[in-house]
Amino acid sequence: MTRTPRPAARILLVDDAGRVLLFRFTPEDGRPPFWCTAGGAVDPGESYADAARRELYEETGIIADPGPEVLQRTVEFLTIEGVEVTADERYFLVRTGAREIDTAAHTELERRVMQQWRWFAPADLAALREPYFPEDLIPILAKVLA
Repeated sequence: MTRTPRPAARILLVDDAGRVLLFRFTPEDGRPPFWCTAGGAVDPGESYADAARRELYEETGIIADPGPEVLQRTVEFLTIEGVEVTADERYFLVRTGAREIDTAAHTELERRVMQQWRWFAPADLAALREPYFPEDLIPILAKVLA
């Protein structure tokens, strides 16, 4: 199977209480719901940092410098649009005092499939009964927040 390369910027958006923001995705193809960090594909000509800044604003309404890249990984998955990809994901840590987010800039697809968001403490993630991505988010947070 040929997979589409997908450069992506992901955001570890962490509040003052050390909780990370995740969005709940409900795929339209019948796959079970899952939770994921903010972020998305890098547009042509865009740097990973620029994509992180843009995605942060589009998905949360927060305007902030994404800071340095804290993690890089390559993963294969089926996107919400049904495309098999090999993603080169770059993660950026953004700390915020925000409690609420603004989803007004969501795309039409995001409005349909990302209808919930929540701040999660590591203990909340450990107790979550739905999958979340990245699957090793708890140790990632422990490392980048240390």
